[in-house]
Amino acid sequence: MPTVPASSQTSEGSSARRRVVLLGATGSIGSSALRVIASHRDRLELVGIAARTDWRKLAKIAREFSVPSVAIYDVAAFLEAGQQGAFPEGTRLMQGPAGLAELAALPCADVVLVAVVGTTGLEPALAAIAAGKDLALASKEILVLAGKFVMAEASRRGTRILPVDSEHNAVFQCIEGHSSSSVRRVILTASGGAFRDWPEERLLRATPADALKHPNWSMGPKITVDCATLANKGLELIEAQWLFGLRPEQCAAVIHPQSTVHCLVEFNDGAMLAQLSPPSMTFPIQHALLYPERARSVEPPLDFTQLMSLEFKPIDEGRYPMIRFARESMAAGGVAPAVFNAANEVAVEAFLRGRIPFLAIPKIVGHALDRTANFEPADLAAVLAADGDVRRCATLDVEILK
Repeated sequence: MPTVPASSQTSEGSSARRRVVLLGATGSIGSSALRVIASHRDRLELVGIAARTDWRKLAKIAREFSVPSVAIYDVAAFLEAGQQGAFPEGTRLMQGPAGLAELAALPCADVVLVAVVGTTGLEPALAAIAAGKDLALASKEILVLAGKFVMAEASRRGTRILPVDSEHNAVFQCIEGHSSSSVRRVILTASGGAFRDWPEERLLRATPADALKHPNWSMGPKITVDCATLANKGLELIEAQWLFGLRPEQCAAVIHPQSTVHCLVEFNDGAMLAQLSPPSMTFPIQHALLYPERARSVEPPLDFTQLMSLEFKPIDEGRYPMIRFARESMAAGGVAPAVFNAANEVAVEAFLRGRIPFLAIPKIVGHALDRTANFEPADLAAVLAADGDVRRCATLDVEILK
């Protein structure tokens, strides 16, 4: 379970505002986080923001929230923003990976919300941990790539990691106050994505536009495609293992079309706790940013005066091979989860660019897992080297399959 040192807890009704750094401010998670911060200005203050390229949107956010420190990952975008004089006078501008890491370690910050796509957030996440900041983690790829090292560093520093993914935040809420030894298993729910009700033969003609029509959630392109393949749920299972100290066999997933129940935690006595909320990221983001406080929600809660049904069904791993690859990666350990993640990132980007068909995504990931010799990494450098090797080989596969 994520470590929550007593010294870092905020007492109910505290008048001090929590100072937030938001990495990925222009994305879908960032937009939801801004809604939460805007609704709780008496409790939250935005002191740093970052994005990859969209400096115009960053500048607008900086003006609206009076943000003093800004980082832009892309060099060309950083230079363009500087030439245009887009940011308010006195704004401190930082650039590139080093800029994101510096922003994450701002002395004035209390909590750093990492919501950047893929593994770009690893360095700033480690910087936040090293600086003793609370880490609100929405980028699941960070723990998939380097969970062993990130969690060890958080434990060594006494830093708490607060899950922001709706499923992991739900687990966090359900198991709080229970010993880890009392948990039999954790069950994450999956909507099934855009192709949940498609016949399998139709998937041969699936386009990026089709994949981005998620039935329940509004998210970025990469994660929405991952929902369609169920790679997202596979990544979440791997992340849950690290966040909550679970064995692979204790992590399971089911299809739940309504996206209302975000997890079920089964205890040794057979009892289950579930966490329910509407399918909006404002709920888990608010919980993480204000933890352990509870405050009025940004959006209306569930309305049980309206007709509601909750359905659950097992995942067909034949239809969704990515969930099988994720489970096999968890069982194998070592760098296998990093291989799964790296190959998937390359394949999804190629699909979104129209370079490969939808069904080529699991082919590329399966090939990467088959040909990569697994090993237990001694340090983070070994993981990053394996990640780079897999990306290069997966890129060659894209050329073959396009």
